[in-house]
Amino acid sequence: MAWFKRVEKGIVTPTEQKKETPDGLWYKCPECKTVVTMAEHKRLLYVCGNCNYHDRIDAADYFEFLFDQGEYTELDANLTSADPLHFVDTKEYPKRVAATERNTGLKDAVRTAHGLSAGQPLVVAAMDFKFIGGSMGSVVGEKIARAIDFARQNRTPFLMISKSGGARMMEAGYSLMQMAKTSAKLALLAEAGVPYVSLLTDPTTGGVTASFAMLGDFNIAEPGALIGFAGPRVIKETIGKDLPKGFQSAEFVLEHGFLDFIVDRREMKQRLADLLGMLRPAPVAAAELSDAQRTATKA
Repeated sequence: MAWFKRVEKGIVTPTEQKKETPDGLWYKCPECKTVVTMAEHKRLLYVCGNCNYHDRIDAADYFEFLFDQGEYTELDANLTSADPLHFVDTKEYPKRVAATERNTGLKDAVRTAHGLSAGQPLVVAAMDFKFIGGSMGSVVGEKIARAIDFARQNRTPFLMISKSGGARMMEAGYSLMQMAKTSAKLALLAEAGVPYVSLLTDPTTGGVTASFAMLGDFNIAEPGALIGFAGPRVIKETIGKDLPKGFQSAEFVLEHGFLDFIVDRREMKQRLADLLGMLRPAPVAAAELSDAQRTATKA
């Protein structure tokens, strides 16, 4: 019984000798409840090794495993939101943006960069859901538009990684205008014959789905991602009917013809390399080359 009752009284362990497990060492899968170390979870690119559940990750995580040796050059890193409408809800919009910047270390809900992926040049725009729900405002639209321009000018394939709750209400019409702006830029990219791959991750909804996220030469998704315009709850309340099982999951959307394929994050880099290898931009006609480019081509 001594195992269950303290025989000796007055035993005290000094605070400095107490050993507690530090936070952040373990990960518990929300789906199958499997527990692994965070180091192992990171090694598997934040995918559960037991049930294949894909955890949400940030733009920095995508950049780290998509770009060779995690090396890339970020584009337009310091663009920040203005307050054209002087919007106020529970707090003023500039204060909300400033607080979110402090809490996340991000300037806005998308980061753009270029570098080599599996030895091939690639431009990537990746959204961050933790910045006001990954909402699309003027900065998001502008950064994506500039990244598309960079890809077009350098004839480099463009990858868009969407993760968003939709347009940003604090910017109202300005945020909706980004749908048209990014779509127009993608039309120019297509005209130039430069490949565009759209990767939809959990969740991709609202005005993002209704614009650039569904305009890829290939539209692909991660397993289990929520993809749709309005959320399932809103649709159910609107039509007054129960929705099909798995409604708006990546698998459901693929089955109904809106996706080309679903790809495991751990296979993403190689699948993209294979795909883009088949979609290399057509060579530029000699008439379109500058004098410097013509000289380099002859050499």
